[in-house]
Amino acid sequence: MADVPVTRSDTSEPSDYIVRGTPAFRRVNLALFAAGFATFGLLYCVQPLLPEFTRDYGVSEAVSALSLSLTTFVLAFGMLFVGALSDAWGRKSIMVVSTLASALLVLASALMPDWTTLLVVRTLLGLTLSGLPAVAMTYLAEEMDVGSIGLGMGLYISGNAIGGLTGRLITGVLTDFANWRVGVLVVAVVGLACAWMFWRLLPPSRHFVAQPLNRRALAGRFGVIFHDRGLPWLFAEGFLLLGAFVTVYNYIGYRLLAPPYNLSQAVVGAIFIIYLIGTFSSPWVGHLAGKLGRRKVLWTMMALMLIGTALTILSPLWAIVLGVIVLTFGFFGGHSTVSSWVGRRAGEAKAHASSLYLFCYYMGSSIAGALGGVFYASHGWNGVGVFVGAMALVGLAIALGLYRLRPLPQNTATPPTPMSSGAMG
Repeated sequence: MADVPVTRSDTSEPSDYIVRGTPAFRRVNLALFAAGFATFGLLYCVQPLLPEFTRDYGVSEAVSALSLSLTTFVLAFGMLFVGALSDAWGRKSIMVVSTLASALLVLASALMPDWTTLLVVRTLLGLTLSGLPAVAMTYLAEEMDVGSIGLGMGLYISGNAIGGLTGRLITGVLTDFANWRVGVLVVAVVGLACAWMFWRLLPPSRHFVAQPLNRRALAGRFGVIFHDRGLPWLFAEGFLLLGAFVTVYNYIGYRLLAPPYNLSQAVVGAIFIIYLIGTFSSPWVGHLAGKLGRRKVLWTMMALMLIGTALTILSPLWAIVLGVIVLTFGFFGGHSTVSSWVGRRAGEAKAHASSLYLFCYYMGSSIAGALGGVFYASHGWNGVGVFVGAMALVGLAIALGLYRLRPLPQNTATPPTPMSSGAMG
C-alpha cells in the first residue's frame, strides 16, 4: 500500500503517533528490521571477500576495497536527493523499490565475469541502496511518538547490524566451502525475501505530506538545516563513526589471514559475529541517551572506539578480538545516538537532515575505507590503527564540545513540532 498524503490538521492528535509497546510499533519495527537486514547484508557482503578479490583479480588492498567504497560513495550522493523524491512520491514506495532493486543487482554481481563489470554493478548498487536509509530515518521521525523514536531507531539499526553480520558471515563461510560467488548469490536470495516481507508488513505513512519537486525549494530546505549550530557537528560525527568502523573491518581480514595468525576465510568471516553486539548496543544506548543526555552518551561511545582501536594494535589474538568488540559496541551506540539526535534537531526538514547526515556517514566509509588500504600497504596494521585512532580522537573532541548547545525542551506526549535552530535533544 502506498503512502497517503495528509494535511497538517490530520496530524494534530497525539494518538496518531506510534508508541512503543503497541502492535503498530512491533509491525513497523519488524518491517524496518527486515529492510535494514537486507540493505546492509547486500551492501557489506563483499567486505570479507576483499582478500579473495586481491588474490583472484591481482589487485591491491586499496583497489580491492573499491568494491565497497564505490558503492558507499554513490550511496552517499544518492541520499542527498532521495529524501526530496520521497517527499514527492511517498516514503514506502521509495523504500520498497530500493530494497527489491538492490537485491536484484547483488544477484547480478555474482555472475559478473571480470573486475571491471563487478565494480560497475557494485557502483549501481550504491544508487539503489540510497532509497532506504535516509527515508527509513524520516519515516520513523514522522510516525513515531517523540518518546519512542530513540528505541525505534535503535531497533532499526539492530536490523542493520544483523544484516551486516549475516551478509559477511554467509560470504565468508561459503567462500571456504564453495566459492565467493555462491556466497553472494545466497545473500541476494535472502535480500529478495526481505524485500517481500518489508512490502507486506510496513504500514503506509499517516503523517506524510506530499511536496512537489522544486529545485529552488530543495536548496532552501538544505540551507535551513545549516542555520542549526549542532547539525553540522553531528554530520561530522557520522563521517568519523563509519569511517573508523569500516576501515577496521575492511583490513582486519588481511591481518588475520596472514602470519602469525594464518586463520581460514571461514574463521575470519565468523569474527563478524561480533556484529551481534550492535543488536544490543543500538537500542540500549539509544534509550539511555534519551534518559541521560545524548552528549554524555556520545562522548562515552567515542572513547570506547578509541580504546578498542588501541587494543587491536596489540599482538595477542584475544586482544585484537576484544578491541574489535569494544569498537563495535561504541560504533553502534554512537550511531544510534547521533542519528536520533539529527531527527530531533531538524524540525520539519527531517528528510533533508537525514540525507545530509547519511551523506557524510557514507562518505566516511568511502574515503576512510579506501585510505585505510594505503596505510595498511605502507605501515601494516599499526598504520591502520593510528589512522582510525586519530578519527576516534577527533570524534571524541567534537562530542565533548557539544555542551555549548542549548538543550531542547523535555519530551512530552504531544506530537513533534519544528525545533528552533538552537535546540538540542
